[in-house]
Amino acid sequence: MSELAENARRCFACGEDNPIGLKIRFSLEGNTCVGEFTPGENHVGWEDTVHGGILYAALDDVTANCLYLQGRKAHTARCEVRYRQPVRVGEALRLSGTVERERGRLVELRGEARRLSDDVLVADCTASFMLAR
Repeated sequence: MSELAENARRCFACGEDNPIGLKIRFSLEGNTCVGEFTPGENHVGWEDTVHGGILYAALDDVTANCLYLQGRKAHTARCEVRYRQPVRVGEALRLSGTVERERGRLVELRGEARRLSDDVLVADCTASFMLAR
């Protein structure tokens, strides 16, 4: 196991060893990072609607993993989310993230969350990450 992977085992979004985490498994498909996540009853913000912070965490992590899975350590500099549709408990989501451009140590990425059932975009983000030295 790489040092990067070992250090992320307790990550809230993707860590296998975090007992209250989301446990999203990410992989690279070409230059796109993908993962699937089904929010549960512990992820509610109001009634049966998933809390926006949970969606934020998933989008932040799918963009981070674009770099992480390539062995590139980076930290979130900015992440702006746009919520487009409510997400209900039990609705499976497909997450994707791609690098849009790089300028020096700054990497700009785009992330999306789409319902698996109908491919509707429920939230997206633009994010900037600072590569570690």
